[in-house]
Amino acid sequence: MLVKAVNANLNELIELLNRMTEEQYQLPSKELSGSSIGQHIRHIIEMYQCLLLQYESGIINYDDRKRDLRIETKIDYALFCLEQIRKEVNLNDKKLVLVNNLMGSILEIQSHYLRELLYNLEHSIHHQALIKVALMSFDDIEVAEYFGFAPSTIQYKKECAQ
Repeated sequence: MLVKAVNANLNELIELLNRMTEEQYQLPSKELSGSSIGQHIRHIIEMYQCLLLQYESGIINYDDRKRDLRIETKIDYALFCLEQIRKEVNLNDKKLVLVNNLMGSILEIQSHYLRELLYNLEHSIHHQALIKVALMSFDDIEVAEYFGFAPSTIQYKKECAQ
């Protein structure tokens, strides 16, 4: 179920990128404090990439991202990365150690692959909500009604509508 939800979320991003121009993708947005939609997409992608690339070692450090500028400037490359994530995300659950440099100290927390996958999904949805605000400045880009909404919020809204 979780992998299905992740793939659905990645599909939303793919659909969005297929409707954007590179100029729109790279444009600094005042709604995003001067960052671009591409920068937010890069951040989403690189968090997933960290989880997938570090899965085998069992030690996950999200601070250890590549920060590949091609992802935030080239839609085709971002689409390629999203497709790679979709192909690789269905992994067995296993114990992981989450490592973080917090205020100069190394923090290690026990976790699991599925917990981190869920974190990445929620993280992606959070950034999609920000991206949706920036998209309002473009008249020619439509986004899905529930783009940037958590599954529980979507369910709640549907129940309230009945």
